[in-house]
Amino acid sequence: MKISNIQITRPSEGYELIDSGEGEKLERFGAVILSRPDPQALWKKSLPSSKWKKAHGHFGRNGTSLPGNEERGSWTLHTDVPAKWEISFGGLKLWIKPTAFKHTGLFPEQSMNWEWMREKILGSRKDKGSNGSLSFLAPEIEVLNLFGYTGGASLICAQAGAKVVHIDSSKSAVNWARENAEISGLKDMPIRWIIEDARLFVEREIKRGRKYDAILMDPPAFGHGPTAELWKIENNFLELIENCMKLLKDKPLFFLINGYSAGYSAIAYENNLLELKAKYGGTIEIGELVIEESQGKRLLPSGIFARWSA
Repeated sequence: MKISNIQITRPSEGYELIDSGEGEKLERFGAVILSRPDPQALWKKSLPSSKWKKAHGHFGRNGTSLPGNEERGSWTLHTDVPAKWEISFGGLKLWIKPTAFKHTGLFPEQSMNWEWMREKILGSRKDKGSNGSLSFLAPEIEVLNLFGYTGGASLICAQAGAKVVHIDSSKSAVNWARENAEISGLKDMPIRWIIEDARLFVEREIKRGRKYDAILMDPPAFGHGPTAELWKIENNFLELIENCMKLLKDKPLFFLINGYSAGYSAIAYENNLLELKAKYGGTIEIGELVIEESQGKRLLPSGIFARWSA
């Protein structure tokens, strides 16, 4: 069975998409309002320019585009905006830090995938007793998170009771993820933070005979490993998926693929999960990750996903 859907992130205490349009989005992270480019916002803004000008910070392009559609630029921030600040989002506490690539450390559209993974892990740990009540058996669930960035997904999985291996090639991203774990009260959870090229790590895990109950990944269109290993999704994705399949246990729990800037359809990612459905049964879900405006209630496309679960 395949389910196609749209997963909607709505305004919350920690995050709000206030408005969007004309290639930009106006967002609130905690109490700080930022405006930054978003090419998906191909419509008119709802709010007048006077409202946008009241943002605490604005990201301006400097004309440099890197492979993978990453945009270099700089932030113009009010003097009272700190270098980083804490927000509550998705059951976690996270540090927000504006970066030179217009990112902030949070992809809020992922909240729906976080909730899905939380439910899958918690559900796998429940068992109905003879009296019909639910009890936690707490079997060991092991999750591999590739291209883990600032750790939101890893923290959600650990919070739900899983052991997690978090892989990212960026030392600064892994350090950021550790900081998020600390302020979320999860620094002592069983998470291995590893700075390594995702492909090389997976190859070594195969040789070591390691197996995982669940794998998730958010592969970029283009990137480099910690020692300049080159990643191009069109050249390296298929081999990585093939090797990840070798790391799954005999009765895996889920496999999640996210897409942000590579330009592929969710169907392309789905086709890589058909092998799991044929072998283990279960369900494949594909669709778009979107964020709902608080003003116009329009939906801003923010990524795609394909996910299989037992």
